[in-house]
Amino acid sequence: MGYEAQETMQQLVPPWLEQLLHTSFFWVCNTHGDAARSECNMFCLDCGGDAFCFYCRSSNHKDHQVIQIRRSSYHDVVRVSEVQRAIDISGVQTYVINSARVMFLNERPQPKSAGSKGVSHLCEICGRSLLDPFRFCSLGCKLVGIKRNGNASFSLESKNEVVVRGDQGISNRRVVMNPSSSSTDHQIQQGSEELRAGSEQATFPHMSPPPGRRRKGIPHRAPFAS
Repeated sequence: MGYEAQETMQQLVPPWLEQLLHTSFFWVCNTHGDAARSECNMFCLDCGGDAFCFYCRSSNHKDHQVIQIRRSSYHDVVRVSEVQRAIDISGVQTYVINSARVMFLNERPQPKSAGSKGVSHLCEICGRSLLDPFRFCSLGCKLVGIKRNGNASFSLESKNEVVVRGDQGISNRRVVMNPSSSSTDHQIQQGSEELRAGSEQATFPHMSPPPGRRRKGIPHRAPFAS
C-alpha cells in the first residue's frame, strides 16, 4: 500500500479500530484478579492497547474515551450509544438486546441450515442474512468493505450530512447528524425510519361553527277557548 493510500485509509478508519477488532476480552485482570469486577471488558480509544478491567480504568484511563464490550451468544458486541460518538456506524446492522441497541464487532459464522434463499438483505462481505436493509453485519465487515472498495467510511466528518431513504426511493430531505444522536436518529441515518401513526398529521385547534341565523323552533298554536 502506497503512502497516498495509507493516508486515505487513515482518514476513513481511526487508528484504534483494527486493534479493537483483534483484542481478546473477558479474561481475568492480572493485577486485580481477586477483585469482584476484574473481568477485562473495556477498551480505551485514546490508548488503543489491550483490554482492561474496571479498576484499571480508574487508575490508568481516567478522562479517556473508553467503551465497554459486552457478550451476546458468545460474541462481542458494543452499545450503539457508546461507539457512535467516536465513529460513523452507518451501514452496520444493529440489534436490540436487553433493551439496549448494540452491534457486533466481528463477523459471526453463518449457521449451516441458514441460506440466502428467500432472504432480502445480506452482508456485502460475508453473506450473512440481515434483518434490515443494511450493508454489513458487523464493524469488522464494514472495515473489510472500506479496504476492498473504499465506498464507506468510519469518519464522522465525512458523514455529517446523509440522505434519508424511504420506501419510494431517495427523498429530497437531508438530515444533519449529530455524533451523540439517539437511536431514532440512527435509524433515520440508515434509511429505516419508522413513521408512526399521526406523526405527519397537523393538529388544528377546535373551531366553533360559523355564526348564522338561528333557526326558530316549531310554532305551537294556543289552545282553543271552550
